[in-house]
Amino acid sequence: MTPLPIAIGADHIGYDLKEAVKACLTERGAAFQDFGTHSRDRTDYPLFAEAVARAVQAGTAAGGILICGTGVGMCIAANKLPGIRAVVCSEPYSAALSRQHNDSNVLTFGAQVVGPGLARLIVGAWLEAEYEGGRHAPRLAMIARLEGEAHKPEAAR
Repeated sequence: MTPLPIAIGADHIGYDLKEAVKACLTERGAAFQDFGTHSRDRTDYPLFAEAVARAVQAGTAAGGILICGTGVGMCIAANKLPGIRAVVCSEPYSAALSRQHNDSNVLTFGAQVVGPGLARLIVGAWLEAEYEGGRHAPRLAMIARLEGEAHKPEAAR
């Protein structure tokens, strides 16, 4: 069975770093699907955050990587979709722990914060880490409950 690809996306600010991350994924033998942008022309990051997060949400991608100026906007937008646990990381330690403890499924970072060499380290740490479950599982269940409440009509709460 072929492993699912990593969904990747960026806005115009993150375009060049996205291309460097794609090269890193290729070197690692990781399949990916590029959801854009495909140029440095100005665009809006929520479009790419939604596309990548929906692929992860639908189970057609093993995870997602999103890049904008800081990573923060992409992270906020992706986290609006149920089941998405996006994190913004600017160093490898947090990227690894986000997978091990929080089962993060979308990694975001900023092209104005992280250079290509550091991005490779962050992506590598995130891809290599695995969710540990165990003592972390009840916390994820609590987060899922909060997420479910956030999507109910106000009168039903």
